[in-house]
Amino acid sequence: MAENKLKKARQNDLFQMASQNFYHKLSTSQNSQERIKLEKKYKPILKERLELAPLVSYQGNKAIPLIRLYRYKEAFSFELVKKFLKEFNASSSDYVFDPFCGMGTTLLTSMSQRIPSIGIDLLPLAVFIAKTFLLFLQLPENTNLEQLADSIISRSKKVQPAPIAEEVKIIKLAFSSDTLQKLRKLKAAIAELESPFKEIFTFLLFSILEDTSYTSKDGQFLRLKLNKRIKNPLQEFKNKARRAQQDLIRFRHFLHLNSNQIKEYLPEIYEADSRNLSEIPFKKPPTIVITSPPYANRYDYTRSYALELCFEFVKSFEELKDIRGRILRSHIESKITEKDLPPHPAVEEIIANLNNKKLNNPKIPDMLIGYFCDMEKCIKEWNQILAKGAQVALVVDNVRFEGEMVPVDLILSDLAEKNGFQIQKIIIARYKGNSSQQMKKYGRVPVRESIIIWRKK
Repeated sequence: MAENKLKKARQNDLFQMASQNFYHKLSTSQNSQERIKLEKKYKPILKERLELAPLVSYQGNKAIPLIRLYRYKEAFSFELVKKFLKEFNASSSDYVFDPFCGMGTTLLTSMSQRIPSIGIDLLPLAVFIAKTFLLFLQLPENTNLEQLADSIISRSKKVQPAPIAEEVKIIKLAFSSDTLQKLRKLKAAIAELESPFKEIFTFLLFSILEDTSYTSKDGQFLRLKLNKRIKNPLQEFKNKARRAQQDLIRFRHFLHLNSNQIKEYLPEIYEADSRNLSEIPFKKPPTIVITSPPYANRYDYTRSYALELCFEFVKSFEELKDIRGRILRSHIESKITEKDLPPHPAVEEIIANLNNKKLNNPKIPDMLIGYFCDMEKCIKEWNQILAKGAQVALVVDNVRFEGEMVPVDLILSDLAEKNGFQIQKIIIARYKGNSSQQMKKYGRVPVRESIIIWRKK
């Protein structure tokens, strides 16, 4: 144990040394002055809390009943939300808002603490999953999901396969013809159910798609692994129903809620855009925001979750592209217009530097411009709807492209300061490495994953 602690301490020292050398190198360049200014400005409120490292990722949810059935890998942990609700002295008189709610971790955690909450997301799959967890909580105590799964499997052998967006290329590559046929028949049998069972078993169907396919959610895309050993869809569907059955009671106990409390603190969830909150039916101005926007890391959620989207939410490739075009511009197919200009001098500096380099993807500068323009719109909207003195915790990730460090935590904080927020602290939760290509070319430099804390003025 002591040896591991010593190893981590040495690693952190190396990260600090590397970081100092990196910014010393930056300071000698005419094309990094804006970032140096930001580092100096916010250095007094940069605080390390490396014990939070395991909590800023989905790993912290792996042991939580029901949540563990579906891997929504962009989520952070229940424990992280609980920590910040405690640090914000949150109570049932507060109103929590998550503008990028994903699978609903912030909302479920707020509910477990008897705090009203509301969440939105633009990805229809995310909204569906977050709402379905709430449906699990409202099932009658005598529900037998395993028995229902048996009847669905039996019925699936007699029905015609349900239509899905088969024209999308990844669907044809991801499944064997036999597996795809069984999955589509399961979908058809599930479609005959009434709510909430229709939604719950659709969720369980989603939870087996990756394991029954030749794909893996790996990095920026859904990657093909043609040598992967795939699972039998009918058996895996039954297994997931059995696990869900076992988790049902444990989930209620985990949240420490009875039936009346579930009804009283049930979160509201909408498919909506954080860049325009004018039509969201807030019960009152939110007092707390705990969220994590998409990282500016090129990841495209419409590719990572293409199987689920094609099974339920889109009918064609054009509809899939439409979702891609509407979500926050954090992916490489982001498009900008003449009106989209770098909203901060540091962003302008980064774009100028990147435009003078040979990039492995020439669209990276457009993505960064689109990302920071979108995030500034979100910040302005939050300032409009939040209560005075509202507290904000935002989990963000710095990125590095072709040697150019993008201090997302500092740029967003500076934009927030210009749009009605006080920057209280920037917590460094962990340091991340770089790709082997970047390290070979530009050396190893730590990249911060941070939790930025703001308060509305």
